[in-house]
Amino acid sequence: MMVRSTIEPKTLADHRWARFFTYGLTVALFAHSTSASESPDFERDIGPLLIRHCLECHNDNAETGGLSLSSHERLRQGGDNGLILLDKSLVDSPLLQRVLAGEMPPPKDDEPTSITPQEIDLLKRWVTAGANWPNERVLDPYEQTTDARAGRDWWSLQPIVRPDMPTQQGTDLSGNPIDAFIRRGLAKRDWKPAPPTDRRTLLRRVTYDLIGLPPTLDEYAAFEQDESPAAYEHVVDRLLASPHFGERWGRYWLDLVRYADTCGYERDQEKTNAWKYRDWVIQAINDDMPYDQFVLAQLAGDELPDRDESTVIATGFLRLGTWNDEPNDPQEYKFERLEDMVHATSTAFLGLTVKCARCHDHKFDPIPQTDYYRMASAFWAGHIEPRDRAHLGGPSADELGFNVFGWTDRGRDVPPLHLLKNGDAKHPGPVVEPGQLTAVSFLDTSISPPPEDAATTHRRLQLAHWITDTRNPLTARVLVNRLWQHHFGKGLVRTPNNFGFNGDEPTHPELLDWLANELMHSSGQETRDKSQEPFATSQQPIAISQKPWTLKRLHKLIAMSKTYQQSSNHPHHEQYTATDPGNHLWWRAERRRLDADAMRDSLLVASGQLDLTPGGPGFKPSIDPEALEGLSKKGAAWQASPTEEQRRRSIYTYLQRSLLPPLLTVFDQQDTTLPCGRRDVTTVAPQALALMNNAFVHEQSRVLATRIAEQVTSLDEQIQLAWQHVLSRDPSESEHIAALAHVQSQTTRFQQSAEETEAPSLMALTSLCHVLMNTNEFLYVD
Repeated sequence: MMVRSTIEPKTLADHRWARFFTYGLTVALFAHSTSASESPDFERDIGPLLIRHCLECHNDNAETGGLSLSSHERLRQGGDNGLILLDKSLVDSPLLQRVLAGEMPPPKDDEPTSITPQEIDLLKRWVTAGANWPNERVLDPYEQTTDARAGRDWWSLQPIVRPDMPTQQGTDLSGNPIDAFIRRGLAKRDWKPAPPTDRRTLLRRVTYDLIGLPPTLDEYAAFEQDESPAAYEHVVDRLLASPHFGERWGRYWLDLVRYADTCGYERDQEKTNAWKYRDWVIQAINDDMPYDQFVLAQLAGDELPDRDESTVIATGFLRLGTWNDEPNDPQEYKFERLEDMVHATSTAFLGLTVKCARCHDHKFDPIPQTDYYRMASAFWAGHIEPRDRAHLGGPSADELGFNVFGWTDRGRDVPPLHLLKNGDAKHPGPVVEPGQLTAVSFLDTSISPPPEDAATTHRRLQLAHWITDTRNPLTARVLVNRLWQHHFGKGLVRTPNNFGFNGDEPTHPELLDWLANELMHSSGQETRDKSQEPFATSQQPIAISQKPWTLKRLHKLIAMSKTYQQSSNHPHHEQYTATDPGNHLWWRAERRRLDADAMRDSLLVASGQLDLTPGGPGFKPSIDPEALEGLSKKGAAWQASPTEEQRRRSIYTYLQRSLLPPLLTVFDQQDTTLPCGRRDVTTVAPQALALMNNAFVHEQSRVLATRIAEQVTSLDEQIQLAWQHVLSRDPSESEHIAALAHVQSQTTRFQQSAEETEAPSLMALTSLCHVLMNTNEFLYVD
């Protein structure tokens, strides 16, 4: 099959992704529709055949054996071994004979040649009929998708068209558009969504999703008691207005742009003021900055007409990658830096692996090698030369105009950029002019010279405008998929950084396009929630912008959907899992473990120590001496911040590439060297061992136990408070009995130990708190 079919139940006949069903089936049908006496049609039969089997090696850019099959002229010209069409005896032509002999297309991995008997018959009849070729028709290896690679007709490269809202007889599709698309798919299988989850579970889910922190005991009580229809909507509005919203969602963006505070490599120098970029991201998200402005600032904030310190800070995006101050070959290393910028940009904003075309044409996507260098030219004018070592491979504060960690060009005139043969700096090829990706064929791909009064090339600014053009089919699709992923645990496209041939197709392509269209266009006037605020009635009604490219309205749309609010348990779980184990139809919610940041923050919340101070330089957490043994400087390589500074949210952790905090890395903290669109989620023994033995976890247990012991003296009350602080509820009767037995047993054990210095009762209570912090209820969100 050429492309994995989407699981949304929709007939292929009316699905606009249907043209990517199976190439082999299509060829077979065409072969049967062409009678044995009829010459095959070039556009229907022969062109696709040549594109699929021949043009990868035999095109005008890759003339293997000196042969190109891109045009009639080149076909007739032949290759290094002579003519491949013999007019005197067409049936004996080398083109046909090598195919009949099974030599072409060349077999791969000891498998038979991929061309089918039906295709061979088509080719034979075409050749013997004179190999007719339409006038001036030039075949392009990227014009059509095959079973081996994507063409420019690939689904993610097609224009975004707002689909009509689904209608389904006998199914309630009114209300939230998300539910309309999801429930149409379920209805076609005669499936039902999971029932709504309980209010407590819903509050925990939406609070962690939007701000990355657990609800307080008072918030649980208020929500469970509020019976007004607008109670949940008010919770969503309150969380979207929280300053912690930007901290939670900023973390996802920082993963994507390979954020760290140091350069990596042996010396791993500090990237001075890199934290200002982190704070800019958080503030931009809290301010609901339109995404097109968000992109423009990061790629070309220094080239904007209204540039200021904040937009220049945003260009720090381009400098966040690793940097080696002593590369083996400085001239070659600058191309490594160029690749990092191309990869970060194309991955984060476009969901394409453009860097794979540095050495050759992309093997799977319609990205020729020249396109890699067209995009790279946008960054070629920057400070990538080896002589730029003084400022860690970037511009100085004087060149930026502000004392920040940012990016700008060396000037408006730069030397030409050459295509590198096999990506090797020692073998430059022809000059490649600046431009955009040709995969999006209906958008202008040219780049204009800079204005006469410009100090920079303005290439990055033009790239940013091309990316944020509402006609660009990738940008909005990629972004709304990222939002969906972080709300539901998986994206509509399960490969968030790859919308190309090797990525997954969307489970619900029309829903993806509807959300992408909704993102780019205004939803009308700003709306206000006028219902009573159950948690802080003195607050003013919260306004959410409805302007184009703003994101909070989409967050709210998702959170308010019945699909989002359904339970993770389903009465027909076994039946549905048998045919849809990956939950592609979204028939239930996903149970998810807290990520490393949310887990650490939750431990601090439970102990009552979380410091919510925003912004500023990051803190260095304490690291066990054993983790420093492998470093050349050992203890001198890491100086932990004062204890009180380490109580801040995890997003403010100082990330040193050569020494990431072990407690976070064991729980799948992101790789800081490459764009991370989705963290790994593993379940391994070291995670349990870390929660049992890590000094930070023990400290939170001890602090909480001490706090409880100071508040109440009754063991029954202490147990109740422990449950309330860690799990935000009271223990059940059976839990209370088990806790009593545990504390009494541990107290006796500690009394018999001569090594312990603290009161046995306090140590036993600490043990209970530690147990609760290791429960699935604490670590997972349903």
